Amino acid sequence: MKVLFLILLFLVLCPALYFYCIMPRFTRKEQTKRFAHQLFAHRGLFNPKLGIPENSMPAFSRAIEKGYGIELDVQVTKDNRIVVFHDYSLGRMCGIDIPLETKTYAELQELCLQNTRETIPLLSDVLKLVNGQVPLLVEIKLHSFHTYPCALVDQLLQEYHGSYCIESFNSLALLWYRRHRPEVVRGQLSSNLTNPVAEGGFLLSFLVKHLLINCIGRPDFIAYSYKDYKNLSFTLNKCLYKTPVFAWTLRSPETFEASKKRFDSFIFDSFIPKNE
Repeated sequence: MKVLFLILLFLVLCPALYFYCIMPRFTRKEQTKRFAHQLFAHRGLFNPKLGIPENSMPAFSRAIEKGYGIELDVQVTKDNRIVVFHDYSLGRMCGIDIPLETKTYAELQELCLQNTRETIPLLSDVLKLVNGQVPLLVEIKLHSFHTYPCALVDQLLQEYHGSYCIESFNSLALLWYRRHRPEVVRGQLSSNLTNPVAEGGFLLSFLVKHLLINCIGRPDFIAYSYKDYKNLSFTLNKCLYKTPVFAWTLRSPETFEASKKRFDSFIFDSFIPKNE
């Protein structure tokens, strides 16, 4: 009887623990609705053929002109300046294969984005440009367990009067906001991170893929790869918990149309969707 009791207890507790772990935050649903049915231009409305690189001032200006929200990436330099840049390395965008975090902001200004005259912008300059004209989706890049970049980002955003929310693959960024700035809408980024295994190893990739780390950051929304929507934890968040879900990254009218039934908001590039 004791063994049977333990088995039954295990069968009850495991599902309960699972549902607890994937649970979002419920108290900011009205604030999160501000970002529903929104089109976010991925790293700005960039177009290399027109000489407009991603995460550049012209890309952000173009998104504003078209009335699209802006998704952008932020990370910290060697001298603790917050810049807008996606990759860990400068190789793809600037032709020098070293980590961005090893360079000061002044040193970064000596580099150009994709053979243009554009340089890596400061977040503060981007905020001045946008000035509340369109909503912002700010992805915080954390490459370690250190969360001090969150405080630097937040210092800038506290002075910004436009509409914005934050997101990250790293749940420690969401935990920082949960503890220090609970009024800010926050989102967990994820996808099928175990195929291939993402940075951080299989266990961490598995936990993030299945949203089992929601218990750390308690996100208000889930930003999930549109290709990987057939995921139980994603489906339960969307259908059971009624969590808003953002699709990333749509690169054709066909994927956009197919994703309309599955997602609430959309991150896109490489084409111009109809801004409804």
